[in-house]
Amino acid sequence: MYLTMLKIRKFETRAMDKFAEGKIPGFVHLYLGEEAVATGACANLRKDDYITSTHRGHGHIIAKGGELNFMMAELFGKENGYCRGKGGSMHIADASKGILGANGIVGAGHNIAAGAGLAIQYKGTDQVCVCFFGDASTNQSTFHEGLNLASIWKLPVVFVCENNGYGISVSQARHQAITDVSVRATAYNMPGVTVDGNDVFAVYEAVGEAVARARKGQGPTLIECKTYRFRGHFEGDPTVYRPSGELEAWLKKDPIPRMENYLKENNIMTEEEIKKMNADVDNMIDEANAFADNSKVPALESALEDVYTDIVEEGRIR
Repeated sequence: MYLTMLKIRKFETRAMDKFAEGKIPGFVHLYLGEEAVATGACANLRKDDYITSTHRGHGHIIAKGGELNFMMAELFGKENGYCRGKGGSMHIADASKGILGANGIVGAGHNIAAGAGLAIQYKGTDQVCVCFFGDASTNQSTFHEGLNLASIWKLPVVFVCENNGYGISVSQARHQAITDVSVRATAYNMPGVTVDGNDVFAVYEAVGEAVARARKGQGPTLIECKTYRFRGHFEGDPTVYRPSGELEAWLKKDPIPRMENYLKENNIMTEEEIKKMNADVDNMIDEANAFADNSKVPALESALEDVYTDIVEEGRIR
């Protein structure tokens, strides 16, 4: 889990730098500060399990096993990227790893996850789907529709709310009359729990219990992880809406130093081993950066490719 969090942190830091250099087109929403949520949740999953993601999805993709080279190339808008450079930061998907896609539409993942859960139930397997989403998306109709459907049919879905305190620039206190998103589980007769989203072990345990319930056919769970994004809503966001001292207070709860302290205090890793792992991940990020740099930009004539499927069955597009 420490290795996964390092991959996310260093990938996002490099993406931040490359965006500033003009290497990455479009919008970029970084996951810096929230690494423990994706890591703790996905550590419970198998390769054949599913996840749905958000516009802030790099961490989810990496935690589920996404390839750093293909991810960086996609951010750069290159042909060797996950979506041939046409999806960008908000639309990375890898069906072979159960990654059903990041999504630029707020709240889109809830119903996609319910659909995945229904497919699992129909097939009769013990797979699960973890749906990641932010606090503000719980005000969307799709949140209520997805949870209601999952509850009625006892679908194997774990709803993981990454409550970073803001819906773009609007604080949770201004867009919700509740303190804990998890209380909304009551309306759908499912378990709801709030955990420290910067404690990777707390996330791991809570999601682990929910995954076990889902695999047994006992239905969905809503887990709220209280966390914080260290950067703005998007790169370039001036973050003037943040109260003075808020970011500094959350930086003291950074999940990665917390994990490092745990590893050292419990004699799991030495300082030298931690430094070595950091260096190894730096090399991975360098390799991904070079892969993206050396990849080609999609040809203009391919602009209309990949829009519709080319699989035709009985005269109809499948």
